[in-house]
Amino acid sequence: MLNGATAVVTGAGRGLGRAEALALARLGANVVVNDYGRPGRDGSGEASAAPAEEVAAEIRAAGGRATAHCGDVSDFEQARELVALAVDTYGALDILVNNAGILRDRMVFSMTEDEWDAVVRVHLKGHFNTTRFAAAHWRDRSKAAGGAPVHGRIVNTSSEAFLAGSAGQPNYAAAKGGIVGLTTSTAAALRKYGVTVNAICPRARTRMTEDVFGAAPAAGGGLDPLAPGHVPPLVAYLASRAAGRITGQVFVVHGGMVAVMERPRVGALFEAKGDVFAAEELDAVLTPYYAERAEGEGFAAPEVLRLKRG
Repeated sequence: MLNGATAVVTGAGRGLGRAEALALARLGANVVVNDYGRPGRDGSGEASAAPAEEVAAEIRAAGGRATAHCGDVSDFEQARELVALAVDTYGALDILVNNAGILRDRMVFSMTEDEWDAVVRVHLKGHFNTTRFAAAHWRDRSKAAGGAPVHGRIVNTSSEAFLAGSAGQPNYAAAKGGIVGLTTSTAAALRKYGVTVNAICPRARTRMTEDVFGAAPAAGGGLDPLAPGHVPPLVAYLASRAAGRITGQVFVVHGGMVAVMERPRVGALFEAKGDVFAAEELDAVLTPYYAERAEGEGFAAPEVLRLKRG
């Protein structure tokens, strides 16, 4: 499916990124494996090339082509170098999978400025940085070909935390919501060049989610519903030429299920009797409306969160 294509996968030294890099390589892609290699899931510790090198070596041992890159995607220059490495090594970039992220969880009333900034920087700015240089590469390729479309694919990583809220993760939820906005904006901007941009919201058991999902169940009864292996097939499909008509979309994926999310729709519409609403008039229409629903819970959880396979 991906023979001859070149992919960059960020945060690919462990967890989901590793699974995605291996899957793309099995389908024939050259893979640049990016990981900053810091041991702490909060981004702490010394950077190390070992995680990226180990995944790249695993791909090469299986007969694929891979190059390791130890770099911080939240750094604008290092993101530029990452994209340039793919182009210089393999001649072009075709696929960008943005996966790198960290966690610094805390309730909003206790969160420090650094805890906010660090998570938004790695997730949201990290997605922007790599996207900016990949987009410029594809635009230049298209212009050099007289405006012909190119094979460019971006798969971003958002989260259900932005959909339904996550009380102890205001920084993470905000960054993941921003990634969806970046996805839809970039999809609109790059459509003319043949480039597609989509986002996934994966549920998977990794070191990033060990506090949420706990340990994997004992072997026996099939693949763990939260195994990272459920996610790469969707990433690979979105990265392929077969998905050329799919762009600006958000998918939830886990446990053998893929759900296509709709953009927000109007749930109710109220019109003022005059030119503007008076506060009393708003109270008269909104209080009964919310009285029929669970009050104080924000947006209702999307139906996909309540779906079960079968």
